[in-house]
Amino acid sequence: MPAEQILSNAQVVTADRVFTGAVVLRDGLIVDIAEGRSQLPQAQDLCGDFLLPGLVELHTDNLEKHMTPRPGVDWPSTSAVLSHDAQIIAAGITTVFDAVSIGDVNPKGNRMQKLPGMLNAIAAAEVAGLTRAEHRLHLRCELCHPDTLSVFRDLVENPLVQLVSVMDHSPGQRQFVLESKYREYYMGKYHLNDETMDAFIVLQKANSRAYSDRYRAAIVEHCLARGLSVASHDDATLAHVEESARYGMTIAEFPTTLEAARGCRQLNMKVLMGAPNVVRGGSHSGNVAAAGLAAEGLLDILSSDYYPASLLQAAFTLAAQDNGCDLPQAVKMISLAPARAAGLSDRGEIACGLRADLVQARSQDGLPVVQQVWRQAKRVF
Repeated sequence: MPAEQILSNAQVVTADRVFTGAVVLRDGLIVDIAEGRSQLPQAQDLCGDFLLPGLVELHTDNLEKHMTPRPGVDWPSTSAVLSHDAQIIAAGITTVFDAVSIGDVNPKGNRMQKLPGMLNAIAAAEVAGLTRAEHRLHLRCELCHPDTLSVFRDLVENPLVQLVSVMDHSPGQRQFVLESKYREYYMGKYHLNDETMDAFIVLQKANSRAYSDRYRAAIVEHCLARGLSVASHDDATLAHVEESARYGMTIAEFPTTLEAARGCRQLNMKVLMGAPNVVRGGSHSGNVAAAGLAAEGLLDILSSDYYPASLLQAAFTLAAQDNGCDLPQAVKMISLAPARAAGLSDRGEIACGLRADLVQARSQDGLPVVQQVWRQAKRVF
């Protein structure tokens, strides 16, 4: 890696504007930003493409698809991590919080048994310098599972853990207010028959009553004591949001209604929504549309959730809509805002003194196509 790099003739996207300019990188940092093209012969010509801050992803379960590429197939963990990492960096994501689920909501699943292997593989790949994106851990705690609290206590001491979310996916509330939607989703995803599904619904409702409230309180208390960011999940009502705020949560993942999103704004909680929701034009669960929240000024952070490439595409999609959200605002939702929400102050923006985590993207009929990615000034894609 050269001591100094100059990226020139780019549409530089800062936190508040877009301009043709050049960015100078040195010792892994951004050291200068200037309007116009650099005249120095060593400058790399980006041919008028967009130059964006490296994307920061707070909630993706993409790794699980590589760990279990088909039902009943367990892939070697290190290979799975590296395949996942390659897909993440190709999407322009330079910092990723891999979401690992504590508490299996699949009646046929073995997520819990795979957790130690997943975490060990991520940590080992990071230590060995094999990953191109920087990987952190996001513990997704399913409150209506008997073993969630004990497993959480075992895993939360991992040094890569920096974000925790608490959720209750039992039927009849939050994401699945309509039990019919719950049946449709789980029967389709896990291929359950009516009898198995009926028994599963009864079990999940009982577990929610038995564990959710006390597990939520214990997990949040532990996280706040350790200085970890904590997120709620699928808040549907103002009462849900008020409860989350009382617990000291600062991020609201996937609020399901306009009422809940408005409550988050009033109580200073950052609203995180799925980028696939934007790209597809709405929620697959029939909940509030992310683009609608953006038009109301109620959207702070986007997450790729289950589809890494959706993150950058969603920002460009929002910026092209008539919603008062320009490209710098949309890009902040996938870089600066998630970085700050997770307590990362050294990245997320093209600004002097910050990490040189950068993405070159070319717009092809409105679709951003990643050309190059740098992490701390080192080209990784």
